[in-house]
Amino acid sequence: MTQVTERSPLLSRDERGRPAVLVSAALRGALAAGLGLGSLAVLVAALWISSPAPDSGPGEAFHAAAGLWLLAHGAELLRTETLTGAPAPMGVVPLLLSALPVWLVHRAARDVLEPEEGRGAPSPGGAFALVTGGYLLVGGAVALYARGASLSARPLSLLFPGALVVAGAAAAGVWTASGRPLGPPPSWAPVRLHEAMARTRFLRRADAVGRSALAGTAALLGGGALVVASALVWHGAPVQESFLRLSGDWGGRVAVLLLALGLVPNAAVWGAAYGLGPGFALGTASTVTPLAFTGAPAVPDFPLLAAMPAQGPGAPLNWAAGAVPVAAALTVAWFTVGRAVPARGVREEAWGPGETALTTALGAAGCGLGAALLAAGAGGPLGTHALADFGPVWWLTGAAALAWTTVIGVPAALLLRAWRLRGREDGATEEEPAETAENPQPAVPVSVPAKAVSTADGGDGEGGAAADEADIDAYDFLPTDPWHAREADAPPGPPAASA
Repeated sequence: MTQVTERSPLLSRDERGRPAVLVSAALRGALAAGLGLGSLAVLVAALWISSPAPDSGPGEAFHAAAGLWLLAHGAELLRTETLTGAPAPMGVVPLLLSALPVWLVHRAARDVLEPEEGRGAPSPGGAFALVTGGYLLVGGAVALYARGASLSARPLSLLFPGALVVAGAAAAGVWTASGRPLGPPPSWAPVRLHEAMARTRFLRRADAVGRSALAGTAALLGGGALVVASALVWHGAPVQESFLRLSGDWGGRVAVLLLALGLVPNAAVWGAAYGLGPGFALGTASTVTPLAFTGAPAVPDFPLLAAMPAQGPGAPLNWAAGAVPVAAALTVAWFTVGRAVPARGVREEAWGPGETALTTALGAAGCGLGAALLAAGAGGPLGTHALADFGPVWWLTGAAALAWTTVIGVPAALLLRAWRLRGREDGATEEEPAETAENPQPAVPVSVPAKAVSTADGGDGEGGAAADEADIDAYDFLPTDPWHAREADAPPGPPAASA
């Protein structure tokens, strides 16, 4: 009885601490959702207040903020206030607007597993479930609040991709807080995969694939942004006219400018798709590629869309956009070879041609996957009929990125590897010479002192044989290590005491 009463305070303290940790993790997810929603609501309210003649009250402004917050997670909105009276979808997500909620969820999941000193933390799986659940709980309440307003979300789009985006960001935060581990392979995986995961070489190759894929995707986005910036400068007059025509007061122009800034990442993805070749759609009957601008575009009046090329066949200036995928392929090759061939003075073995080509091809596949995901998020419908298809086709963009980076990146990686290995024998580094275990250096024999081959008492008796064995053990061959080779010229010391 005494033991139970002595242990009860400790047990009750543990029982009280565990629910507090779980509740804190769920509250962090809810707080992340509230911060994103509050930031957007403040921005929309400021624009509504600055408008000289608002058409609606503050309630409608907050409903619009709730709809935009749901749109930032990938949900498809329905506009009820249209000229025809029929609801029209709006599925083009401003990618810059999506960066804030994704970062907030990622930060919340990471902070749950990195608590302050003296506080407990849930398991990685528990942190993921609690942060995601707390965030989605607030998201469900916001969806119910926006239902029936002029901008409401489709229920299915709240699950996919809305909930999937939140879960992915939370999973990335948990993975970051856990040290970015690759984790063990599943039990049904082949034995060779289990053995490979245990080797450091496999981890090096996985890291090289991830880095090259991210670098290639970033090069595509950077090249697409450069294409868009060049087009805006080339068509400066139409862009300025469109910007001034949309609104006559400074409040409306600020709103148009903010919307254009939120769509800059989308425009970069469109520019990358344009350079890759598939281009993008301006409605169901029009396609823009470097080779031609075909069909009748259904283009709404907007500054970014005023920078489109002229209709008809493409000119050599349009073909120059093909430099974007070439730069992405060379980036993938450069980052792969940076890990395949260590720098001089690094004690690491250089990869073979086959391993380098395979790693480059896997990096190209990752670059194609990233381009496809970005293209899927950068486009969508802007209405019905002619505006039902707007932006790049995700699978064509991904396939084109994979083809460009593989066809150009793999040969470029092999050539770059050969160039970096010039002057090195058999791909070895300076610290690790070409001689390996297959061609070992010959052992350096050391002359055995005369005393080691003589008997202890000057005869061939039993005591002399024992002394011979002791002396030979004491003066065995020196090791082949260069550090010990310096002692080869030194005279041998006195024999062992036992001799």
